[in-house]
Amino acid sequence: MSIDPRRRLGALVLLLLAGAKGAEVAAQEPFRSRCGAGVHEDDRSGWIWLPQGKIFCPLAADPKEERSFVTYLRGDFATIANPEPGTETNIGAVGLGDSFAIFRIGEADSGDGIQLDLAGAVFSQFNLDAASFDLINADYLVGLPLTFRTAGFSARLRVYHQSSHLGDEFILNRNPERINLSFESLELILSQELGPLRVYGGGETFFRREPDDLALRLAHAGAEIRPVVLSSVRLLAAVDVKAVDDGEWTPAWSVRAGIEIARIPHPGHPPRVISLIGEFHDGAAPYGQFYRENIRYIGAGFSLSR
Repeated sequence: MSIDPRRRLGALVLLLLAGAKGAEVAAQEPFRSRCGAGVHEDDRSGWIWLPQGKIFCPLAADPKEERSFVTYLRGDFATIANPEPGTETNIGAVGLGDSFAIFRIGEADSGDGIQLDLAGAVFSQFNLDAASFDLINADYLVGLPLTFRTAGFSARLRVYHQSSHLGDEFILNRNPERINLSFESLELILSQELGPLRVYGGGETFFRREPDDLALRLAHAGAEIRPVVLSSVRLLAAVDVKAVDDGEWTPAWSVRAGIEIARIPHPGHPPRVISLIGEFHDGAAPYGQFYRENIRYIGAGFSLSR
């Protein structure tokens, strides 16, 4: 006996909401409408070595934000996957990213203060149209973000390194022009929260660039809104815009929307969050080896954060 697909989808949604409600009852701790930063209640004030939590919220729609995720993408990827004329390409994008707090200087019991982290991530793209799901590109990032928060205002000053490498199967099958892409960047992002709404802006200056024709500067801005629908469930809608100083400052748009479901292990602990997200991108490719390409895609996936 077959089951109506719509009933299956409805059952899945009910299970997710039931799980979220169970987490809410177990923890009795609200999943706040603020963007997602949180610290352990024992780490709120004073000088803390190796603290838990974050005071600067990750940028939800930034394709290069350190996070762990799995996403299916479909669209026009220019020469990245070399599809047949008039067809679209299917890409699997996987990321592994995290940060480790080194110290925090906390302010009273508010969770505000200054924090230094060590952060890293690997972002990989796979051609799902190839028989062996060939690895196309992998970007490696490592950085030292210094973050600051006071009430709804926060900032991130970060120096980071990125290097990018093509997959072996992609090289064998396509014989592309190989680029030894590597650079360091100094980034500043300022962020303001107004209830469930967050806006941010800033930019980057690149140095130690290879190849030499990489842009010198990048402008970066975006907005996010997170209305709470249950104590452990938030909706999310976010847009992120980047433009490099290539003479034209052409913007690249990234949009994400979906739901965030939290589990708070114990009252006073930062939440663990799973996000179920749909996304759209139009503009310069966020994949290092293909920074000269303009791509357009839609996709869906999930990400994990803590």
